[in-house]
Amino acid sequence: MNIKETIDFQLKSTSLALMRMYNLIASQNGITQSLGYVLVNIGKNGTPATKIAPLMGMGITSLSRLLNKMEKEGYVYRTRDKKDKRVVIISLTDKGISLRKQVKKTVVDFNNKIINKIPASEMKIFMSVFNTIKEQVETDIVNFNLKNSIQ
Repeated sequence: MNIKETIDFQLKSTSLALMRMYNLIASQNGITQSLGYVLVNIGKNGTPATKIAPLMGMGITSLSRLLNKMEKEGYVYRTRDKKDKRVVIISLTDKGISLRKQVKKTVVDFNNKIINKIPASEMKIFMSVFNTIKEQVETDIVNFNLKNSIQ
């Protein structure tokens, strides 16, 4: 099998192309694609910092550096959870909310371009295939961790 015909190659090359595109767009606003992704993953009432890293596939240390930068630039602020003082809640400032709106618009506009090119029936299959791939990856990760924790 030609490596360019594998699921891995298609996913990775498409993901890298998307990141390049979003980084180009983000740089016009003086940010990075990663910063934009954090913005869209912070809920209106804030989000625990520990919930953001898994969404981004990012380590805690890398996320912490990014959050420090975002806080310094005035996009986010941190508070302690009222019920569990160990939990740090990341919330958007007005500046962060404004930038988040721009980021979301960019993502939605691109999504609409794709949806306009692909029939709804094919999009439904596409989403189903991606969910199947994600489920298999998650199963393989669990099995890998189980296998390696036993040895």
